[in-house]
Amino acid sequence: MTYDIDDDLYVPIWEKRNLTIEEAESFYGIGRDKLLELTADSRCPFVLWVGNRRLIKRKQFEAHIGRIRSL
Repeated sequence: MTYDIDDDLYVPIWEKRNLTIEEAESFYGIGRDKLLELTADSRCPFVLWVGNRRLIKRKQFEAHIGRIRSL
């Protein structure tokens, strides 16, 4: 397995606290459009804005999807 970055800097996705939309899409099997819709509200408790980039707070998102029945 090869990486574009230094192997010492690689953090497995399941150990990351915050995920990009693309990482969350892959990790949870939820489509990009649905993730963007879920995180569109500025008061969303599981989104972290870094400039204009949105990151998903993994633990808060997992708690959220654990409480709901459908997306």
